[in-house]
Amino acid sequence: VVLLAAEHRDDVSPTSLYYDVNVQGTRIVLAAMEKNGVKNIIFTSSVAVYGLNKKNPDETHPYDPFNHYGKSKWQAEEVLREWHAKAPNERSLTIIRPTVIFGERNRGNVYNLLKQIAGGKFAMVGPGTNYKSMAYVGNIVEFIKFKLKNVTAGYEVYNYVDKPDLNMNQLVAEVEQSLGKKIPSMHLPYPLGMLGGYCFDILSKVTGKKYAVSSVRVKKFCATTQFDATKVHSSGFIAPYTLSQGLDRTLQYEFVHAKQDDITFVSE
Repeated sequence: VVLLAAEHRDDVSPTSLYYDVNVQGTRIVLAAMEKNGVKNIIFTSSVAVYGLNKKNPDETHPYDPFNHYGKSKWQAEEVLREWHAKAPNERSLTIIRPTVIFGERNRGNVYNLLKQIAGGKFAMVGPGTNYKSMAYVGNIVEFIKFKLKNVTAGYEVYNYVDKPDLNMNQLVAEVEQSLGKKIPSMHLPYPLGMLGGYCFDILSKVTGKKYAVSSVRVKKFCATTQFDATKVHSSGFIAPYTLSQGLDRTLQYEFVHAKQDDITFVSE
């Protein structure tokens, strides 16, 4: 079983949905597996279990999630570890903790950011020197396939990141190079950016609408989020695309070439 389903948006209400889907949903899947004699599972968790502004955490880093999404993912991992511990010599558990994901057809946070940059409607909050670990969806899919071909009883955890990490200014430069145009942008001080985020929080509560800007998203945007991926890249897996190639493929598909259909998928 490859368990990809999750409640992941950062504006979910009520917050109990995170636990209903991510924790209880995992229990339901495990019960179905036991009923049908399935003993192998690959679970996509998240680097959100580490929290914000940690110093390049590897898979052994203590958990310290700052939001309900990260907390629910950690609780789901605990449910899986308990399941595996009941028959460790017979069951296979692989937990993959991807960093923020992007790719063709994806409608997650990176897509929203790339859309703003490409459209010239981008405001850089802070100096833009904070680094971000990112992961191209095509590489994550290939890593999952790699693990499916190498299933053995046991328990493994992997951070998934496509290296090297880019800071926000470098990401803007990558977009400029891919699209072949200069991207106008303005820099806002962090306090002003957070004030704008809080204003959108209030507006969202008053109107019942969801907006692309929120205090949580501003905080995440300005945070340095780098993660150690030594383990995954020393496992024998070779990513088919570099980070720059993944960004270029995404930008060309989304903002240059005509689309053949409206199929999309969503991630954090």
